[in-house]
This record gives sequence, structure tokens and C-alpha cells, in this order.
Amino acid sequence: MTDRFSRPFAAAFALVLAAATPAEAACLSAREALRAIASGEAMRLSAIARAVDGDIVNAELCEAGGGLVYRLAVMTGGGRIVTVVVDARTGEILGR
Repeated sequence: MTDRFSRPFAAAFALVLAAATPAEAACLSAREALRAIASGEAMRLSAIARAVDGDIVNAELCEAGGGLVYRLAVMTGGGRIVTVVVDARTGEILGR
């Protein structure tokens, strides 16, 4: 029964994430993301989460437009998944 729901959810989730960030954006590996956070190039995800309305279900730190952005999949209170793009240095929400 879980499989019946998880496959469509996973496919929809992947489409949402793909649409969130321009094609030229390259996401960092976990090690690269830790270095960016340690050097101050990016805020910790816990600090970013405070500005997002909902629960973060997936997060990627990506290069875009000459800087770093968090590409987040956020589950709203209504159970909808939305994509939120946040400036990783300032925490400013750039797009929903």
C-alpha cells in the first residue's frame, strides 16, 4: 500500500525540485556544502528553516547567479509541497 503512494509522490517531488532552480545551477556535494557553511558563504539550514512557512522535506545548496542558494521542498500546513529558493548568505526568500 505504501508503494502505491510513494512512487507518484517521488515523481512529483522530483519535478518540483527540477523546476525550482535554473538548469545552469549546480548543487554542491555534502562536503562542499559543509565547507561553504563553515566559511560563512552560507547560513546553516536551521537558520534558514525559521524563515520558511512549513516543514523542509528536502534541501540542496546550489550555485546560481554567482552566489549560493538553498533549493528547498517545503510541505505546507495543508500537505502541499512547494519549492522555495532562498539566498544562502542572507536568508532572503528569492522565489516560491
